[in-house]
Amino acid sequence: MNIIVTNDDGIQAGGLWALAGELAKIGKVMVVAPDREQSAIGTAVTLRQPLRVQKVAPLVPEVEAYSIDGTPSDSVILSLEKLAKGRVDMVVSGINRGLNLGEDVLISGTVGAAMQAYLRGFPALAISVAYASNQQHLDTAAKLAALLVKNIVADHRLTDIFLNVNLPDIPQADIAGVKTTRLASESHLNSIAEEEEGGQRYYRLVRQQAPKSLNNDTDISAVETGNISITPLYTRRFNKSLLPVLNKLSADLLQELSEG
Repeated sequence: MNIIVTNDDGIQAGGLWALAGELAKIGKVMVVAPDREQSAIGTAVTLRQPLRVQKVAPLVPEVEAYSIDGTPSDSVILSLEKLAKGRVDMVVSGINRGLNLGEDVLISGTVGAAMQAYLRGFPALAISVAYASNQQHLDTAAKLAALLVKNIVADHRLTDIFLNVNLPDIPQADIAGVKTTRLASESHLNSIAEEEEGGQRYYRLVRQQAPKSLNNDTDISAVETGNISITPLYTRRFNKSLLPVLNKLSADLLQELSEG
């Protein structure tokens, strides 16, 4: 199994290497990620300047690793079209330091990178963990990602899939369950704050989560109640036939995590 791993937090991010390390236990991993932090850049691609690729020393043995002086989307496009020499079975983006829920997926570099793979016909997964402390539970997210990759690659019904996965920042033993969810709508409130420094006025975008959703089938509600949220994202068509398969997969995941 050949897996490409990327992120938007940069090539040195701990979440990236926690993910790569766990995936390396089940397949051959190539890491291709931005050379610096690129959060909230969405699906941006570099069109007006050249992209430079540098091979870097991996933080996980036997993983091939490259840094790109571009965006997360650039990283995926380059990896699929130039760097990967053989078959690619799946692309995984993360583990992001902070949740990507509701309308956040529209600006998320983590989700944007996974989307580039999906648009090119590859199964794709974006995974994020809430940032509630200095000790994120990356090990649980990495194990979950590996379980999802194994299940997706093994099931021909799931080859055309794009998932956004979010975990609460709590110990694995405290996770209530795994839910297949939908994106929360009107999930954030954007406003502008006016500030001044050295006599110069400037403005800052202030992005806040909206009041808690009453709909318990949304990604935000799932994470707020201590669950893992798995949200299928579709940009080409809405494939309802996948939902029963995902529901069954979600129901089994927590037990598999505990057994692992």
